[in-house]
Amino acid sequence: MSFFEAHRARLEQAVEACRSRSYWSAYPEVASGKIYGETAKADGEAAFKALLGKPFDLGDGGTRQVGREVSPFGMALGITYPAADPDVLIESAIKAGESWARASIEDRVGVCLEIVERINRQSFLIANAAMHTTGQAFMMAFQAAGPHAQDRALEAIAYSYDEMIRVPRTANWSKPQGKGDPIVLDKSFRIVPRGVSLVIGCATFPTWNGYPAIFASLATGNSVIVKPHPGAILPLAITVKIGREVLKEAGFDPNVLTLAPDEADAPVAQELAAHPGVAIVDFTGSPAFGQWVRENSATGLVFTEEAGINAIVIDSTDDFRGMCSNIAFSLSLYSGQMCTAPQNIFVPAAGIETNDGHKSYDEVASAIGSAIDRLLGDPDRAANILGTIQNEATAKRVDAARKLGRIVRDSAPVPVAGFDQARTASPLLLAVDAKDDRAWGEERFGPIAFVIRTESTGESIALASQSARRKGAITASLYTTSDAVIDDAADAFARAGVALSVNLTGGIYVNQSAAFSDYHVSGANPAGNACLTDSAFVANRFRVAPMRRQKAA
Repeated sequence: MSFFEAHRARLEQAVEACRSRSYWSAYPEVASGKIYGETAKADGEAAFKALLGKPFDLGDGGTRQVGREVSPFGMALGITYPAADPDVLIESAIKAGESWARASIEDRVGVCLEIVERINRQSFLIANAAMHTTGQAFMMAFQAAGPHAQDRALEAIAYSYDEMIRVPRTANWSKPQGKGDPIVLDKSFRIVPRGVSLVIGCATFPTWNGYPAIFASLATGNSVIVKPHPGAILPLAITVKIGREVLKEAGFDPNVLTLAPDEADAPVAQELAAHPGVAIVDFTGSPAFGQWVRENSATGLVFTEEAGINAIVIDSTDDFRGMCSNIAFSLSLYSGQMCTAPQNIFVPAAGIETNDGHKSYDEVASAIGSAIDRLLGDPDRAANILGTIQNEATAKRVDAARKLGRIVRDSAPVPVAGFDQARTASPLLLAVDAKDDRAWGEERFGPIAFVIRTESTGESIALASQSARRKGAITASLYTTSDAVIDDAADAFARAGVALSVNLTGGIYVNQSAAFSDYHVSGANPAGNACLTDSAFVANRFRVAPMRRQKAA
């Protein structure tokens, strides 16, 4: 209860923020020594370097050591992690979960809040870990893997707490019996967790995508096994280590939270997901493996965020330069390796009306390409925006995509100061016709985008929304000066289950999703069946077991 009381005020603020959906953040996103301590940045970098080339200490030796992470900036991390057989992990999670399940809501939630608080104190360490596993530039790694992910964790805890306290602990039930004495029952209601929760992480945003599942399951009383992507183990290993320390300090078996690391040529995710001892599976990753998880997991309780084809529809604009600049940044940020990044840009063949006069289809495509060039003209700024390419397969995908259309702007490597072996690529922009759906109609993960020539804005909206329903989409963006077009697009994308942004020209981008306000993934199209975060994401992670006791007349 001491942890709960220490963090009660923040929890109450988080619950209110979830209800109001207005701006609120618990953890500062500015990497400032005035906030995190004057030596925090240097301390975090030193702590990261101290982990390199050594076995990672989780307080549990496992039965073997695994791990072959290589930084997209060019260096091998040389860190190994203790691993155990899936049967052993699941057995220990079940045993540890017994006392965790019996704990009060307040005790469990308090422990979760304390874990996130201590993770926040290690934001600079986690930033370095994320930078050298995901390939994000340092500032993006700090924000996305640190405070933004921590906000997502708190959001999931707040939703879990709010759902659980809707259930009364006790009730007195008295049913009148006419002239006779009433029938009186004393009732109690116990929150019962589902069991072992498996969280399968991704390579690009391991904490941002992983924390909601980890903390929703923990708060609702489930033990959690975290299976990181083999290329991005370290951020989640640090998370699990901190969590285990807090659990032990609070008097719980630290095996309530365990790590299941593996290597690409010896994966364990399938064995874990198919194990009958696993009650919940959360997965972030490719549609191909997502389909396997949905079809083959031992449990039917599977939450996924997979992938989609995000679209921009351009009809008209009263800020042509601002529109092109906004799109350029959205295409360039982290080299397009975000599940919210746009891929398809639909433009009418007849062109568009703008504040700079009529612009033809070719002029629109060229202006977006030029905006990318301006944005990335300074090498240092380019490196900070683009980061690196996380996976070699993405770099090969860019090379293969060049033949899919007319090149408006070619992709090229970008130098990164201090990292001569960094794997980089700037956006590739291709011009295609709407009929060329074999090019644009598939997800091309990474810095690849298509400017698609359509017959009209109506066709643009129809093609983009149909693609979302068929292949999935998380975001859509619209540029128009017409209220009627906004209404048409809002209806079409709502039916397709896609979050729509309209006329973004300033410092907010379609890629960005804010905790406590934005619903990330709708669960209403093939991009995923779950939403981060809504009530449905947490409420099915527990059940209610009632007990009735009749009072004597």
